[in-house]
Amino acid sequence: MFVTFLKFAENRTGARDFMPAHNDWIAQGCADGVFFCVGSLQAAAGGAILPHGESRDAYDASIAADPFVVQRVVTAEA
Repeated sequence: MFVTFLKFAENRTGARDFMPAHNDWIAQGCADGVFFCVGSLQAAAGGAILPHGESRDAYDASIAADPFVVQRVVTAEA
């Protein structure tokens, strides 16, 4: 199992613009059974994801496809 922290980055102010795409990405990960648990970090620092049943390479590719990661709203720390 892996844990990824999505911590706000240089384009944090763009979160509102990319939130719908980020939420769709999360919903798809949950529907596909890739994400076991998704939640927010305290003090509005970002979020965290617990995956389920993915290889590390497949999981890393999924995280890299998050619109928040692509747009540098967050950085992914795994």
